[in-house]
Amino acid sequence: MCIHQLNLLAASNNLPITNFLGKQHPIEAHHLSSICDIMEKAMVNGDTCIIRCILVVFQVVFKFFFSPQTERNRDIVRRSGLLLWQLLMAPRDQICSEIQKEVCLAISSGLNILYPGEAEINNLLKLVLTEGERNSGLSQLRDVILTNLAEQLQNNRFGSEDDDHYRLNDELLHYILKIVVRESCVLITKCQTVSKDDFQRLLSTVPAASSCLRYLMAVQNHLLSNTILIKPDENDDSDSSLQGETLKVQVNTKFYSSMALYRCDEVLEMLQQVTTALINSDISDREQRLKGLEQITKATMLGHLLPVLLTSLMHPNLQTLTMADALMPQLVQLVLYTSQTALLLKTQSPVFSELNSSPSGASEQKGKLLPDERMLEEKEEPGFLTGLKIPAPWAAGKTVETVHPVRDNYKFKETVHIPGARCLYLRFDNRCSSQYDYDKLVIYAGPNTNSRKVAEYGGNTLGYGSRSVLGTGWPKDLVKVEGDTVTFSFEMRSGREHNTPDKAMWGFACTVRAQESSEDVSGGLPFLVDLALGLSVLACSMLRILYNGPEITKDEETCQELLRSKLLQRCQWQVEANGVISPALTPSPSPLPLTIEEDREFTYPSDVLVPPVGHYFDLPRIRLPPGIMIKLREISGRARPQFRPSIK
Repeated sequence: MCIHQLNLLAASNNLPITNFLGKQHPIEAHHLSSICDIMEKAMVNGDTCIIRCILVVFQVVFKFFFSPQTERNRDIVRRSGLLLWQLLMAPRDQICSEIQKEVCLAISSGLNILYPGEAEINNLLKLVLTEGERNSGLSQLRDVILTNLAEQLQNNRFGSEDDDHYRLNDELLHYILKIVVRESCVLITKCQTVSKDDFQRLLSTVPAASSCLRYLMAVQNHLLSNTILIKPDENDDSDSSLQGETLKVQVNTKFYSSMALYRCDEVLEMLQQVTTALINSDISDREQRLKGLEQITKATMLGHLLPVLLTSLMHPNLQTLTMADALMPQLVQLVLYTSQTALLLKTQSPVFSELNSSPSGASEQKGKLLPDERMLEEKEEPGFLTGLKIPAPWAAGKTVETVHPVRDNYKFKETVHIPGARCLYLRFDNRCSSQYDYDKLVIYAGPNTNSRKVAEYGGNTLGYGSRSVLGTGWPKDLVKVEGDTVTFSFEMRSGREHNTPDKAMWGFACTVRAQESSEDVSGGLPFLVDLALGLSVLACSMLRILYNGPEITKDEETCQELLRSKLLQRCQWQVEANGVISPALTPSPSPLPLTIEEDREFTYPSDVLVPPVGHYFDLPRIRLPPGIMIKLREISGRARPQFRPSIK
């Protein structure tokens, strides 16, 4: 199978053979016709060896040596396609799995040649997606095509000419999502239906992703990465800075996110049903199945797609009003399903049982509660986070270190701040060393070197340089620093001597933790609890966006003083036929008081928009401050009217 090996080598874009094969002249039509003749004869004789060899030849020819430009070439292509489909649709007892795999690789290699138009490729993909479950050949062809498209999409840069070719249309994406949902539900259902031995074998095979799921992962990564990496024109504050491909990918991201969250809803519903059924069942290995259910869930779209999607949706580029409006209904439903299922699984854990077991002392204390307090106590229910320690981002510790080894005139300074920590614990690497004791590290309990000095370390005990250490030497035990901030300052003051090895100038490395020992660090949250918490955070963020509404534009900021003017508030407005609000020409009977105080806040009622036809009336007067009235009289040259008492 030398040709097969040649094909595999040519598939690698980084090898010189790829460039060599790409520069060869296209094969002539009569040569491809001869190849088809050999294939037909081998199929009649049932010669599987020749059939397999010709299939590999087809892969190489379609990929490098053929271009269907003339009508004769197109006829040969149609003949080749018919031969491949005869082999693909042959009964399983007449064709071996190896030949079927080579047929799928040949069709995938010549996809653009056998199906030159976009409509033809879409029809083929629709066929393999809808009928793949009923035919093993179509199912295998679907897997090969989607795997190749996923790899090409991952290697493709955003905005290239092949971007739309690798990313399928919305209808095909919908079919792929349906297949992924069905695969996920079947996988979760197996936790309840298969035997004990089959369940153990199932755990050893996950989390392997199917071809459909791999393609969805590639599409999701492609859309989200390009959306997050978008950098609008900073000189253009209008929406026109997000045009063309940028706006297109944002629309596609919103559509995909909405569809993916909707489909995750179905998988979570099935997960909740299986969890409930397992809890209520009396099978012998119920506990093992409930523990393995989390691992199985990670192998579904809930584990491969949802966590990445939730994290990406928290990016500012995706925290928009349109995105929140489109995703909020699905997010609320997902929060409910994940929190309820996480609570169901938690009720089976020993930790939860211990928390729920109420000792006698607690019962007596509860009996002493006041009536109002007792009512509140009875309403409280344990949630899915009860008894769990949410790991902080710094729980694993923060490592601070110099380069190794340190060089001449090297200086290092870094500050570590852990919010909420009462004290910090420092653990030094046992390789810490410097050439002389005045090449030292100074530790300060604060944000800078003006803070309180805690300790200083330097030198080495390896027999080089100063042959001594500063003080008691580099610490082997934990160093405690009061407060939540520590500053490290290291300076290499001496020049390296010719006989000083690297180990005597290693520098230092230190791990900073808020806990005294690493055993206190939480191992993380259960998957469903983590998923429910992430969904809740995203839902709260989207709710805040919906509550705040559209962002204030620059025009609105510029007109803030004008919009707060009492004169504009005194105007009455009407809605035109095109939706534009304009001042009413004929004022209606005003609900306002006859006098509006300038120093008091006033808002015109929003329900008075369209004035009825009627007589003129006196609009309410705005009482201006005396200082403004005096200036207006000075400008107008009109004096204040004098009222004289009438003489009878």
